Amino acid sequence: MENKGEKLRKLFFSTLYLSAFTFGGGYVIVSLMKKKFVDEYHWLNEDEMLDLVAIAQSAPGPIAVNGAIVIGYRLMGIIGSIVAILATILPPFVIITIISLCYEIFIQNQIIALMLQGMQVGVGAVIFNVVFDMSKQIKGYFSWIILILSFIASYIFEINVAYIILVCILIGIVQSIMGVKNDLS
Repeated sequence: MENKGEKLRKLFFSTLYLSAFTFGGGYVIVSLMKKKFVDEYHWLNEDEMLDLVAIAQSAPGPIAVNGAIVIGYRLMGIIGSIVAILATILPPFVIITIISLCYEIFIQNQIIALMLQGMQVGVGAVIFNVVFDMSKQIKGYFSWIILILSFIASYIFEINVAYIILVCILIGIVQSIMGVKNDLS
């Protein structure tokens, strides 16, 4: 059993590492957080991770920071949230500071431009992997219907994602009040 200091140290360096070497936004880091905190450390189970991701997505702000807040809090309370937030924002802060100081040089460098184009392809693959992994956890026909309708509303009818999230929250509240279980699979 790990002591509190050791667990905080692991939390800090894990979120620092994930933040420093994750390109492509919050959805990419979510997959890596799952691998680290669920698969490697066994601090969370898959259902807890999905719930924490849902909370992180529902809150305003960057999903990587929101994810760090909820995971840190779930693992170690307020101090865990603070440690995870600091570790998550430190790498982008340093990197953006350096890039802003050297912006003119970076923007004119063909090698960096090609590297960024290559990274876009990798980010797309990682985001696809996140969606695929998360979709394996969906249980019940009703959830699949909500998923498909949300996708259609967002990408075909271009309805703002905030409205889709609010509707899904309302559906969840109604299901909870009515005592409806989502085990229709």
